[in-house]
Amino acid sequence: MFNGGPILNQVRREMATKTVNVPNISCGHCVKTIEREVGELAGVASVQAEEASKTVTVEWDDAVTGWEAIRDLMTEINYPPAE
Repeated sequence: MFNGGPILNQVRREMATKTVNVPNISCGHCVKTIEREVGELAGVASVQAEEASKTVTVEWDDAVTGWEAIRDLMTEINYPPAE
């Protein structure tokens, strides 16, 4: 039953995901730095860095940020992805 409150339009956001090789990952500190820094970027939903495989998987809201901004940040913090 409608209670007279506002009707909210729900917008489904498209999430993008990318996994890249990051040769500079060499320790747990690297993993934590990447996850913290990239995770603070507006629009980033999740970041998973793995030392053993030297990979980073990022999921983000394409309406808020793009791969270019994520890649640029990773490069700025000295963990550039090898694309």
